Amino acid sequence: MKFNYRMFLSATIIIIFVSAWWYGVQLIQDTQTIPSGLGYYYSDTTHAEDYKVRDFQFYNQDSILISRANFENKIWVTDFFFSTCEGICPIMNTNLGLVQSQYKEDTNVLLLSHTVDPKTDDIPRLKAYSQRMGGIPSKWHFVTGREEDIYELARKSYFVATPKDSTLNEDFVHSQLICLIDPHLHIRGYYDGTNGKDIKKLIEDIQKLKVEYNKDGRQKTLDIFPYFRNNQ
Repeated sequence: MKFNYRMFLSATIIIIFVSAWWYGVQLIQDTQTIPSGLGYYYSDTTHAEDYKVRDFQFYNQDSILISRANFENKIWVTDFFFSTCEGICPIMNTNLGLVQSQYKEDTNVLLLSHTVDPKTDDIPRLKAYSQRMGGIPSKWHFVTGREEDIYELARKSYFVATPKDSTLNEDFVHSQLICLIDPHLHIRGYYDGTNGKDIKKLIEDIQKLKVEYNKDGRQKTLDIFPYFRNNQ
């Protein structure tokens, strides 16, 4: 068969054109995002979008040192509890178990529960409590540390508890709020951990953040050619 130079040249030009078009599509997609519609939270609302949860270091139920780095580029929820609580804590953590079940196979969604009674809740007790709650070790971290550090985080990092009242003899954090954090460490929502409707909304909001962010924490690109996929 005789080589057709003109046909070869035409095919080459088409391939270059298509490649350039596709590169342009990817470039446009990388500059457009799909917002989740979720707000940002901070004590100063004008700077809420810039605020990031503070760093921390605590030991979890498996004696592993956990820090903020374990949660960066992840979607995560956090609460404060104590194992001997017979009121809101069992309800809260049972509901967090529902969140865990919803994203059981998703390694980019994590849970973090801080004990507010570290004198009682040592690592063996947290291990037993985690097992009772059905916690998956790599997904749901139950942590303990210095009481002052935990209380500082609750009040001044997650803002789920009121400041210490110097008029009271006892200083104790006991909050039913669950906090949602995005992959860039921003606070994106608060939920009543004892309220079924709020837990349902939490699950839905996690899904919204999954749309907003890729699994590696970068924002998800906007699909600008839905017609072609829908009509293939």
